Amino acid sequence: MAVTTSPYASDALPGGTVDAVVIGGGAAGLNGALMLARSRRSVVVIDSGSPRNAPAEAMHGFIVLDGTPPREILRRGREQVRQYGGHIVFGEVASAEPAAPSADGDLRFTITLTDGRSVTARRVLVATGLRDVLPEVPGLAGHWGHGVVHCPYCHGWEVRDEPIGILATGPASIAHALLFRQLTEDLIYFTHGTHLDEDTRARFAARSIRIVDTLVREVISDEDGTLAGVRLTDGQVVARRVLAVATQMQARIEGLDGLKLPMEDLPDNMGRRFASGMAGTTEVPGVWVAGNATDLTAQVGASAAAGALAGSHINGLLATADTDAALAAAQGETPAPDVPARHRPTARPHPAMRAAPTPSLGDRRCSGADSTCPF
Repeated sequence: MAVTTSPYASDALPGGTVDAVVIGGGAAGLNGALMLARSRRSVVVIDSGSPRNAPAEAMHGFIVLDGTPPREILRRGREQVRQYGGHIVFGEVASAEPAAPSADGDLRFTITLTDGRSVTARRVLVATGLRDVLPEVPGLAGHWGHGVVHCPYCHGWEVRDEPIGILATGPASIAHALLFRQLTEDLIYFTHGTHLDEDTRARFAARSIRIVDTLVREVISDEDGTLAGVRLTDGQVVARRVLAVATQMQARIEGLDGLKLPMEDLPDNMGRRFASGMAGTTEVPGVWVAGNATDLTAQVGASAAAGALAGSHINGLLATADTDAALAAAQGETPAPDVPARHRPTARPHPAMRAAPTPSLGDRRCSGADSTCPF
């Protein structure tokens, strides 16, 4: 269901090796890149320009930015990453795979785009997001993001008091119905071939949620193109202004096979995601994941926070790797690491500011108000 946005001015792909490549230019990817760029890391964001929320008129549920159009949020994000020296490259990844390590043993990855360009990175953050898979009901996809919605927190207030229908796709739709019942008194649950036990039917009846067991044949529209309702297989038309659908959510994996990232299936056929640990770590050294690619239910705020945490974790481990390489070089064991000039310190730091071992993620010592800070 991705919608490609209009291409914007794309940066040139840097030559040489960069500290990190972020695959995905949504909230998670841009916030991860922001943390890295602000830490004076060379970072490249590869953005395909197809955000999940492109059809939506506004983003909701995130303080300060509530009601802001998704494209405007991404525009600001790209601008802020560039402000700190990060590069935003419009393109699609054809392949991403490990490369030969550097002379000092540091990890390397090669990211190749579909147009043949490539870049080498020390670390990779995968923030590709997900793809919503809708039921194959004629007319449904054309209303996606407007008359057809999926999240009561993203869209619920905007459709309050409307006649809403739940087009069931599985067990998750039951909870969906209870959440949307909070928003309207006119709610119909279309089982559409899914099972609904007697206990759930009784609970729905107690909340005045009507149940229709006849299959939905198609979604119908008014003359102005807005959603008007559904036509059942027996020919009956049921008027509705909004349909809520619990989509199957599939992490976007195109071009990433070479990384061999483990994946997990969610229960009840809800979707498939990249497996990850704390701060977006994966079983593949040097590769992190963040946002909807691993947390399928995360909203914009949660995805951005996950990207920030992953970015800070990447920076911390790069700092350790830089120090290990510098120590080995000082002891005559390996060549000195190739650190880009703009990332070299301009003066000897005060002893109190010298690098300390990266604390564990459970050692939350930061006194600031930033909840994404691992320190």
